[in-house]
Amino acid sequence: MASFFEKVRTLINANLHSIVDRALEANSPQVLDEYIRQAERNLEALEDSAATVGGTVKTLKRKYEEFAAAAEKLDRDIDTLIMRGKDDLAAAAQGELNTKQQLAQEYYEQWQDQKKQYDQMLVMHRQLQSKMSAIRQEREHLLALIELAEAKKVTTKTIKSLDGLSSFNDNEINGIAQRIRTNLDKEDARLEMATRNVADEIDEAVRGSEVEMQLEERRRRLLGSSSDE
Repeated sequence: MASFFEKVRTLINANLHSIVDRALEANSPQVLDEYIRQAERNLEALEDSAATVGGTVKTLKRKYEEFAAAAEKLDRDIDTLIMRGKDDLAAAAQGELNTKQQLAQEYYEQWQDQKKQYDQMLVMHRQLQSKMSAIRQEREHLLALIELAEAKKVTTKTIKSLDGLSSFNDNEINGIAQRIRTNLDKEDARLEMATRNVADEIDEAVRGSEVEMQLEERRRRLLGSSSDE
């Protein structure tokens, strides 16, 4: 039992900052998980032991109260026997009273010892529960930190990739921009030429139609003049 209590005390007295620091250095919650597993096992064992000791405390208390009540009754009976002159019975009762009082005292001492141990176990149980809750909370914080760190790595990698663009000097950037402008100028020229060709064809078609209409108008006028003669 003593070694068990030592394990529990070690868990209770564990330095939270040291545990969390080791977890941060390892960038992993495994250190915290191991503490939680040990705490859970010992907490369960502590609960079982406390239940056993608690039962013993109740038994010892009941035994003490039984013998104390019996001793108190015998003490009153002895007084009565003496008053009635029954000294032999009074002497026998006195011997029995001494035994019951001794047993009552022994049960009382055992009860107090076990009660002290039981109370201590309850305190240790609360302390270990509190420590384990704190570790669990720190574990959540650690996971959040790890996620943030991973996100930062991705962000840093992306930024470095973008920073690669800045490795081009001004001449290279200007050259790229000039090539882009040249290509755009070529495309504009092609579009302009295509548009111009179409416009020329339209103009030519329109001008051709006008000439034909003018000639047709002349024919009608000339034919009309001839018929008049």
